Amino acid sequence: MKIVLTGVTRGLGRALAEEFIRGGHTVIGCGRSGEEIFDLRMTHQAPHDFSVVDVALDNKVALWAAKVLERDSAPDLLINNAGVMNQPAPLWEVGDREFTKVIDVNVRGVANVIRHFVPAMVAAKRGVIVNLSSGWGRSTSAGVAPYCASKFAIEGLTQALAKDLPEGMAAVALNPGVIDTEMLRLCWGDDAGHHGKADPWAKVAAPFFLQLGAKDNGESLSVREFED
Repeated sequence: MKIVLTGVTRGLGRALAEEFIRGGHTVIGCGRSGEEIFDLRMTHQAPHDFSVVDVALDNKVALWAAKVLERDSAPDLLINNAGVMNQPAPLWEVGDREFTKVIDVNVRGVANVIRHFVPAMVAAKRGVIVNLSSGWGRSTSAGVAPYCASKFAIEGLTQALAKDLPEGMAAVALNPGVIDTEMLRLCWGDDAGHHGKADPWAKVAAPFFLQLGAKDNGESLSVREFED
């Protein structure tokens, strides 16, 4: 299976990439860290491919997608995983720049990737798009209003996208559960350590992603083994 995965340099994205590759799948990934992308390129060579791309920049995503699609077929599975968290604070204390960054990566970034990869999937009339949501895309907490806003948006965007797709395809909003990542530690500090780690999560999550299909179009799902 050919899998396009954003936010591949750390956390859930890196763990998923490694697990998919171990399973014999081809991973085409992007991330913002040049050092981590170089490491992935050296560790996993062709047919895998990794590029430095900021998904918030539409022109960069367009160039990346054109390069990927020029030499190969449309992805079977497109996973929008890239995301950022605001520094926890009451909404009125979150500056415009920080709020904009969260929306640019978490919402506009997803739309950018969809804009440039999904037409090829639609032309092939196959494929699954998974947009990473969150428990904070279905509930709220103090201090994370920008992040909640972005993930609630992903839930609505995904449900609307599902109605645009031809029969045989699917768009799914997926809550990965509560995992001990750098992002969670920004919010919860050392308490994040009480939750599961990314690598064992990926061993459960990767098969879950791979079994998604047209039957799941428009669904809001969760990797339940790792829900808090």
